[in-house]
Amino acid sequence: PAGDPAKRVGVSGTDTTGTSASVDTQYGQTDKTAEYQSRWNELKRNLTVIRDHPRTPAEQMAIDETWAREVAAGTRPPTIRFWEWAGVAVVIGKFQSAPDEVHLAVAEQLGFSVVRRCTGGGAMFIEPGNTITYSLYAPLDFVHGISIEESYRLCDWWLVEALRGLGLDVRFAGLNDIASQYGKIGGAAQRRFPGTGNAGESGAVLHHVTMAYDIDAAKMARVLNTSQEKLSDKAVRSAVKRVDPMKSQTGLTREQIIDDLLAWFTPAQFRGDAS
Repeated sequence: PAGDPAKRVGVSGTDTTGTSASVDTQYGQTDKTAEYQSRWNELKRNLTVIRDHPRTPAEQMAIDETWAREVAAGTRPPTIRFWEWAGVAVVIGKFQSAPDEVHLAVAEQLGFSVVRRCTGGGAMFIEPGNTITYSLYAPLDFVHGISIEESYRLCDWWLVEALRGLGLDVRFAGLNDIASQYGKIGGAAQRRFPGTGNAGESGAVLHHVTMAYDIDAAKMARVLNTSQEKLSDKAVRSAVKRVDPMKSQTGLTREQIIDDLLAWFTPAQFRGDAS
């Protein structure tokens, strides 16, 4: 997911507009690193880690909002869920119009479901084998006292650390993107859910991230409702240039990368799926 409702074009969940100019090359040297690590260490004490089984796009959207509300109400512990997609999809942002974002006839012909998520941002083009997605459902206390920009970096701090540990060139870009020096790898979106103010109901933050392991830019250009000019070969090449999927940097498979991301967490926290 991307955080700007005005951005439209997405590749495996990544908006392809002008990432490189805003790349944050200072991450890793920030004086916030110790604070982020401390907050994560505290969160991990009660964190449930789930590697979910494949679900339909509609199920994914429903789980995200339901679990966030449960964490907000104090009926679910803090949870991080690694998704598996049961089919191809276009996921549009909360404030987007499907006909404006998606070539609906082509999407139907190619078997793409079109679903709406509960957060803002741009359209996500999803192919299961090319996409890595996770959601964090955390109490609002986790992001208390920091800016919106910092909350994105806090929530993805562990991810940047883990991917760098695999030898990938990864840094933050703009408000909510993760990128290499060559282009965008993924994007995030957030939504805050208020609690009631009663004991144990402090509210929650939903933070979800979709990253490109690989990219089929030609198919993306057919499915998303872009102009004829944007559908040209030149435009497809340009989209590929602006997105830098993980596969361009590593010989690891998608499954191996997910395994390594899961290894950042304590094995005792794992549950096999969300059932």
